[in-house]
Amino acid sequence: MLQGLAAVAALAALVAGVPFALLTFFGSPVPDHLPTVDDLTQRLGPSSLITILVSLVWLAWLQLSICVLVEVYAGVRGVGVPARVPLAGGTQSLVHRLVVTALLLFTATTAIMPAFASRDLHPARPVQTQSQQLQRIPATPAEVSAPELAESVQSPPVHKAKAKKIYRVQPPHGRHHESLWEIADKCLGDGRRYPEIYELNKGRQQPDGTRLTIASLIRPGWVLVMPDDAVGAQVVPAHDLDDYSTHGKAKPDRQDLAEPLPQAPPAGADQSASGGAHAAVPAPRAGAADRQPEQGAGEHRPAASEPAGEQAGEQTVRDDAGTSGAEQQEPHEAAPAAHAYDFGWPQGLAVASLLAAGLLAALGRRRREQMWHRAFGQMILRPEGDAAVAEQALRLGADTEATRLLDLGLRQMSKALAADGRTPPTVYGVHLGSDSLDLWIAPADRNPPEPWEAHDSGQVWRLHRDRIGDLALEPDGLRDVLAPYPGLISIGTNDNGRIMVDLEAAHGLIVLRGPEEVRRAVLAAVAIELATNRWSDHMRITLVGFGEELSHIAPDRIRAVGSLAEALPELEARAEEVRQALAASGADSVLTGRCRGVFGEAWMPHYLIMADQPTTEEADRLVALARTGQRMAAGYIVPGDVQGATWTWEVDQVGRMQAGVLGFDVEAQMVPGHHYRAVVELFRTAGRLDGVALPEPAGEPTAGVVPAEQQPVVDVRLLGPIEVDAPGPMEQTRRALCTEVLVYLATHPGGVHPTVLSGAVWPRGVTAGVRDATIARVSDWLGRDSRGRPNLYYDDGGRIRLGSEVRVDWSVLRWLIWRSAAEPASETAYMSYALDLVRGPLLADRPRGRYAWLAADDLEYEAGGRVVDVAHRLVVLRLDDGDARGAIAAARAGLRLAPGDEGLWRDLLRATHATGDQAQVRVVAEELRRQAERDAMLGHMQPETEAMIDEFVPQYRRVSI
Repeated sequence: MLQGLAAVAALAALVAGVPFALLTFFGSPVPDHLPTVDDLTQRLGPSSLITILVSLVWLAWLQLSICVLVEVYAGVRGVGVPARVPLAGGTQSLVHRLVVTALLLFTATTAIMPAFASRDLHPARPVQTQSQQLQRIPATPAEVSAPELAESVQSPPVHKAKAKKIYRVQPPHGRHHESLWEIADKCLGDGRRYPEIYELNKGRQQPDGTRLTIASLIRPGWVLVMPDDAVGAQVVPAHDLDDYSTHGKAKPDRQDLAEPLPQAPPAGADQSASGGAHAAVPAPRAGAADRQPEQGAGEHRPAASEPAGEQAGEQTVRDDAGTSGAEQQEPHEAAPAAHAYDFGWPQGLAVASLLAAGLLAALGRRRREQMWHRAFGQMILRPEGDAAVAEQALRLGADTEATRLLDLGLRQMSKALAADGRTPPTVYGVHLGSDSLDLWIAPADRNPPEPWEAHDSGQVWRLHRDRIGDLALEPDGLRDVLAPYPGLISIGTNDNGRIMVDLEAAHGLIVLRGPEEVRRAVLAAVAIELATNRWSDHMRITLVGFGEELSHIAPDRIRAVGSLAEALPELEARAEEVRQALAASGADSVLTGRCRGVFGEAWMPHYLIMADQPTTEEADRLVALARTGQRMAAGYIVPGDVQGATWTWEVDQVGRMQAGVLGFDVEAQMVPGHHYRAVVELFRTAGRLDGVALPEPAGEPTAGVVPAEQQPVVDVRLLGPIEVDAPGPMEQTRRALCTEVLVYLATHPGGVHPTVLSGAVWPRGVTAGVRDATIARVSDWLGRDSRGRPNLYYDDGGRIRLGSEVRVDWSVLRWLIWRSAAEPASETAYMSYALDLVRGPLLADRPRGRYAWLAADDLEYEAGGRVVDVAHRLVVLRLDDGDARGAIAAARAGLRLAPGDEGLWRDLLRATHATGDQAQVRVVAEELRRQAERDAMLGHMQPETEAMIDEFVPQYRRVSI
């Protein structure tokens, strides 16, 4: 407040005091008569010089007044980056700080005044303490009404020592899930008080048998103990609090708990006479488990607008009646959670959808390079431990469609504007929601290119997700378009969506303040997303104070140094190169250069991210370098408190970030230290070139293989798009979840314990009732075999298995490979039959957010190794037999599952060349070139592949390989 008052006084002195003093001592600046020729030729004296100086002061005051108007307008209207006043760099910077400080005074006053006003509004309401108890207790879990509240506060204090307030977490509505922040905001008046609720409930058992261990993870139906000053909460006797926490109500009727949920039969129990060990999975009880929400990571696709705490909640699907949402579980249906991670699930990685998509893409490129060095009969290493869990989180959260929308949408906009001779606007903020992409631009422009739409008087340009199909936004058509805004980074999420800002739009230094641990987590997230994002081209990122670990993720983009002194010479040289490029190209800005595609490499950005606070000397030098007054294809983020910074961001202990003059208040995107180390270990594993031997079966692998003379009752196809042919009914809304359960069982023929199944399919946790109801539904879907036995059953050890008449194409492929080795005389025939099963990439078209268990499973690694080895072996055998056409078919079959394997592409080139059709060889070479160009960040082939193309097609001119 003192700083705000001082700023107001300074502004008043400058805006009103200066003209008052000039008028008082020097009179009006307007002359009383028109100047004559004699006035222009007379000899100058002291009075003339004073008149000139006074005129200059008037002009300076006029410029300052314009700056004040511009800054006040920007601050009051919340337009973000204020308009630039010509020739007012230093003056506008000073006015900007004064205006922002003055406006904060009014913000503080707004927060303080209700505290004083409340004395008159509620004079009779006493302050409650923990020793007080409310006498009247509502009979239903509804909010306390005004008469009840009035009655309660008049009760004698002696009866107020044993009451508690509770809040029941509400079921989700559509895509909205309650979070601790929202509950604190609703009941306590300030969302930042949510740690109080967390501390009161940490470790307390809930009605579903689980406990609150992570502040961002709460579930519908939980009963939370609230602070004494909470409003809109239910008041219960303290002695009933444990009953509410355990059962959801006081003294539950024990008869409600009498009927058990479906459970696996104990080992050795008498099972169905018709099936012996094939005891049918019990069907879900009508009106009980069948009503429970099926909570799977991918069944509900969280919108970008959901805060971290809401995205971390259990996911829901439509109930049996087909209505949206999920019903709250009844108390008697609660069961202990089948699976929970005590070490802390990496929710930050799962929520960071764009960062996760970039990391998975970079990981895929690294594993492609691993495949280059894989030996025959081996598979590449898979991650283990925390690294595997980190990859599970990335697979759960990655939103590749949003990344594609952001990348191609921005490039299409730049291309369309260039065609009209226009420059892309300055984008200071981006909102990425579930339905649209919004750009907040300055200055406003009401004329965006199609299919973008203008909103809010041209301050917002919007691209709807459903319009992307109308644009023909194919990478081939936009390959030569430079990314216009490579400096876009996610800073977090708010109630409306994911918020991004452009580092280059600051035109200066960005400072991040807050606790060191939280600050480092935010900066690590910024660095990782910049290094792996798809909406930028070539860039340079200099990291100071992070160590060498991040270089494992993107060595072509990241340079790690120990101090700012090592980085400054390169940064200064790069800034000078951009200035020279602007002068030589005639472009008025970096955006113009990128839009028109001239001097392409000149606009390659260079970003600096520091983990440690710079010294005073380093900060001064960095401020001088960063404050250019225009976009310079650069961005600088440093921690601490640096004078002269353009933007200052604040992050608190719980990860809430306020982005200063930009006006954003978000749940910050963070990668904490242990998650950061897990991601680094993930890439270290992907960088190892040693492999492991493909697993060999101990005997003939018959599980999942139905004899040729017998018709399978159920057919599960995984070698391509997932397809299931089963006799029973299956609701479309439940198909995705039940299919994943079936696929997991099909790829683990030795049987799966229900607890293991829960941890794989529901990585965020699930109740036993929900799990068993889903298993029962899958059992109904698969039906019974020809002898009346269920096709899904519990064995004597309590594991879930598939019946003998369930055919799985992956199991058949493994059996055919085993037979090819057992019968060398028929090796070619068995291998050919095996490759006929391959229809495309393994588990293609699987829905987003599902099958995260693949990260810790051998399936992807083994399937790729086996199919590629079989295809290569069959190519060799058929070429030795002079069957070039058959060799081509074998190579093509292998490429259906592993389109990026260059060993198979070389096999295809060799087999095509053996046919003598030179034109077809050129067609294959062109296919391979396009395949390599799909990954702009890799963009090259193995030397062996390029040498083979040069040998077979000497005249072929490779472009951008």
